[in-house]
Amino acid sequence: MVHPSIIEHGERDRQRRFIGVMLTAPLFAAGAAVTLVTSGMGAAVTIAAIFAAFGLCWFVALLAAATGKMAAAAPIALTLAAVALGGLIAAAGGLSSPVAMLVVALPFEAWWIGASRRAALWGAASAIAAIALQPLVPAMMPIAGVQIAAWHWLVPLAWALTLIPRVSAAHDAQEAADKADAGDRLEDVIDAVVLRIARHGEVVDASAKARTLLKLPPELLSGTGLFDRVHLSDRVAYLSALADMRDGAMSRHLELRIRLPQSGNGLAADNYRPFALELARGEKQNDVFTLVLRENDEIAGLREELAQANEAAAAAEVAKGRFLAVVSHELRTPLNAIIGFSDMLLHEMFGAFRDPRQKEYVELVRDSGQHLLAVVTSILDVSRIESGAYTAEPEPFRFMDAVEMCQSMMRLQAQAKNIDLQTQIAPDAGDINADRRAVQQILINLVSNAIKFTPDGGDVVVGAKRIGSRLHFWVRDTGIGIAEEDFANLGKPFMQIQNDYTRRFEGTGLGLSLVKGLVALHEGTMSIESMPGEGTTVTIGLPVGGPKGRPANQSGVLTMPVMRAKGDRNGSLRKTA
Repeated sequence: MVHPSIIEHGERDRQRRFIGVMLTAPLFAAGAAVTLVTSGMGAAVTIAAIFAAFGLCWFVALLAAATGKMAAAAPIALTLAAVALGGLIAAAGGLSSPVAMLVVALPFEAWWIGASRRAALWGAASAIAAIALQPLVPAMMPIAGVQIAAWHWLVPLAWALTLIPRVSAAHDAQEAADKADAGDRLEDVIDAVVLRIARHGEVVDASAKARTLLKLPPELLSGTGLFDRVHLSDRVAYLSALADMRDGAMSRHLELRIRLPQSGNGLAADNYRPFALELARGEKQNDVFTLVLRENDEIAGLREELAQANEAAAAAEVAKGRFLAVVSHELRTPLNAIIGFSDMLLHEMFGAFRDPRQKEYVELVRDSGQHLLAVVTSILDVSRIESGAYTAEPEPFRFMDAVEMCQSMMRLQAQAKNIDLQTQIAPDAGDINADRRAVQQILINLVSNAIKFTPDGGDVVVGAKRIGSRLHFWVRDTGIGIAEEDFANLGKPFMQIQNDYTRRFEGTGLGLSLVKGLVALHEGTMSIESMPGEGTTVTIGLPVGGPKGRPANQSGVLTMPVMRAKGDRNGSLRKTA
């Protein structure tokens, strides 16, 4: 019942003795009142005295337990003791009664609790006050003449008998303290928590270092308190070590994580810290083991280094994104001028070309500028997504409109390779709440890749259907497909799948990366199924009602996990993000 704020061992013992005396004193007072007060003042006064003794003494005990401060509780207790003792002596017939010998009890009890000469002096002062008060009691209370009897010796004798268990307990405590000296010295040297645990893991005793290392009072580790704080994934190893100790092992060492009290608004999952645990037994210890628990500085250091490395990597990634965004923005202005003036020259707005080769060269300049502008735009979009600066503006629109726009833009490219560009849009596709430009960009990038990597005379199909609250659309081709070893690089910026066929095509490797980022912005899913030589199907799933929104500090792009490609029943490979 000692207040948790009391850390010093001696003070805790003093408060424990004080609370114990205040809880048991009413029992002794009740017995004395029954034998002494009833004969002089009747049963009603006796019952009132008993209730007063229990109420006042237990109030003082709870006051000390709740506040941890003896400054207020101790004077109240001494005052109550003086009044009660004076009343008992008066009820027993005065100082000539054997009950008067209880004046010795007050200085002894004060010394027993405070363990100091000053406390004994305060107890003696209280006893003197009781002697001074006892002649005044008959004037205030109707006490009839009481004959001093031999059985009055039972009262001081009963108090004297209480000294026997207390002296025995003090002797045992001293022996325990002598045995614990070695453990205390060990704790001071190695900066660890020393615990004594029973055969099945119940903590019997914990050292005071638990307050500094575990941020917990030792009492909270008693019983199953320690086991309840061990991480779930480490409990098997902990129980296995205990089983080995029960089977006769002399020591065991393991590393585990222990949950510390929460500080601030952090999650409970973040409060686990690594500790090294050593179990040992003495030569004559069969039922009790010694457990030494200390912080695992090596793992804690590695975890701190990892956190710093992650912060540095995140800062470098943000810096790279900002650099690309600035450079791309600065490149677009001159490129727009090059493309604009090239168009003016091609349309011969300021006169005809004298040599056909001049028009051909200007057309090459315009096409190269448009290609470079498309690359710069893709880089800008990817960097904005990765840095969280890409703002999606969802709006409801017919998904078929986006498909038709994509089909009209890619039709000439498909016809140049004699590729059949088809659509399979289910009637229930309907409307979708999404960023129209982002959805069109997804379709254009996927269809462009499908046409690029499909041989002449192949097929490219754009399909869509609604499943529940999500719209699933896909682009399927009969192209070269993707090998299993190339699946890990899909969706990474500036990464291209290289083989004898793909080397013949231009590209920066940003198309699929941009698709992945735009899908993540809409809280969607993307899956890829492919079989080398047979074709590829890319399926996108977007919520029909639009994204639910993210916290402002969350990046707009979600990293695609590297999934191991695995074969399905048809032998195709599949990757899901």
